[in-house]
Amino acid sequence: MTLRFLGPTSDDDGRPALYEIEGTDEILVQGERETDPEHIAQLHDAKESEALVRVPRNLLSRYALRSPALELQQFASISGLFRDFEHTAWRLETRRGYASDRNSPKWARFLVGEDIAGEPDNPWRENLRAQVSLGKRFERVRVVDQPLTQGQEFLRASAPSNVAAGEDIRTLTHTRVQQLGLPDYDLWLFDSKILARFAFDNEDTTLGVYLTQDPVEVLPACQVRDAAWHHAVPAQEFARRGRSGV
Repeated sequence: MTLRFLGPTSDDDGRPALYEIEGTDEILVQGERETDPEHIAQLHDAKESEALVRVPRNLLSRYALRSPALELQQFASISGLFRDFEHTAWRLETRRGYASDRNSPKWARFLVGEDIAGEPDNPWRENLRAQVSLGKRFERVRVVDQPLTQGQEFLRASAPSNVAAGEDIRTLTHTRVQQLGLPDYDLWLFDSKILARFAFDNEDTTLGVYLTQDPVEVLPACQVRDAAWHHAVPAQEFARRGRSGV
């Protein structure tokens, strides 16, 4: 079964931490093993098969009270949110490549070295321009490797079209994500109150999204957004660094 990283404490090494065992109502706890014999002697009905770990109280208060397992929905079910949100639509993009990109007509052109930066408007960018003209914000943080994977190079090459339409795209390295203890899953966060968390298969194909307005799920996502946005580099600046070798 797949583990979903819920989050760590604020410790720099990202531990202790909690994981959700997807498809169940169980939580996996990562922490320091308890070895104090006095503590062990005071346990009630402890089994030899059970492992005991220490975790700080704030870890449980931040993550353990999350809502029950959510139902996977088709991505199309949230399409209206990209038009109807009131203030901000924020995206965290963590994968090293996406099947939807590799299956797009632009991919073949990218592979032969064509410039894909200046693309004409499509329905996505038309809506993007319309919402931005109303004072709304589309923001995205892309998590990347160093050096970039082929899929990440494609996204960087095609970013200018979305930036020109009004999307604010920023970049954060996987190393920095690990240092900050941020999650490794994709999400959309609308107006700081609606969370759509992606599910993918092993071939980077989107299986759907888990949608929730539960504050126990949404508030940690808001904290992830604030930390990622603070440390991320604007797309134009990241591209300039790549060209200069900095």
